[in-house]
Amino acid sequence: MVYIDSNIPMYVSGREHAHREPSRRFLEQVRAGQIDACTSTEVLQEILYRYHGLRRLDLAQSVYDLFVQICPVVLPVTLADTDRAKSILCGKTNLGARDAIHAAVMLNNDIKRIATYDAGFDTVVGIKRLALE
Repeated sequence: MVYIDSNIPMYVSGREHAHREPSRRFLEQVRAGQIDACTSTEVLQEILYRYHGLRRLDLAQSVYDLFVQICPVVLPVTLADTDRAKSILCGKTNLGARDAIHAAVMLNNDIKRIATYDAGFDTVVGIKRLALE
């Protein structure tokens, strides 16, 4: 199982960027059932937050809806996750609060791999960041 961070669908929907094609190819593999993937309610919140801030509610809706179709396993964020995120934040990692939530959800659900471009996950013991090419 691979946890998908918000930057993957957002690179696909954004303007031309070096991460756009690798992200698109990765999501195509997920859609085709070649990769078993999940995400969380926090990732969906990040998508809505980002596009709301850009005043692009059209993209908020379309990216959210398409991503949920491609990745229908959406894990909740629980009190156990926020408790663990607090411990992660106070530990020796280079993660911000939102990424600590992702790491906590992953660790609490025994998910060891993440699709993201955020190198801070490389500092979390038990999580391996996929090299998307």
